[in-house]
Amino acid sequence: MSSKVSFEGIGEVNATFYAADGVEVGRAVKLSGEGTVAPCAAGERFCGVAVSVKTGYAAVQVAGFAEVPCADETVTPGWVSLTADGTGGVKKAGTGEAGGEYLVAAVGGGVAAVKL
Repeated sequence: MSSKVSFEGIGEVNATFYAADGVEVGRAVKLSGEGTVAPCAAGERFCGVAVSVKTGYAAVQVAGFAEVPCADETVTPGWVSLTADGTGGVKKAGTGEAGGEYLVAAVGGGVAAVKL
């Protein structure tokens, strides 16, 4: 991604959740129960990105622009149906996968700037 533009912090909204085992900072997460987030399996819809994880709790960015790992080279800027890739990142949703429409502002270096 270009270092001359930045989407960092634009519209950012964070919420605190209980964190299931395996939740890691910078990774896409799903709502797994009442007030609880967990890592996503491949093909699952994600609700946000963990920005902090401490003692069983996670701050999760649920709105605004977020940088998310993205190794899928077919993802390009624009409106894209995205889903979790099973490793904490995102990929283009395939047939039968629970994707959601997200605005991808930039992609490069294994990272996508996605408006949640």
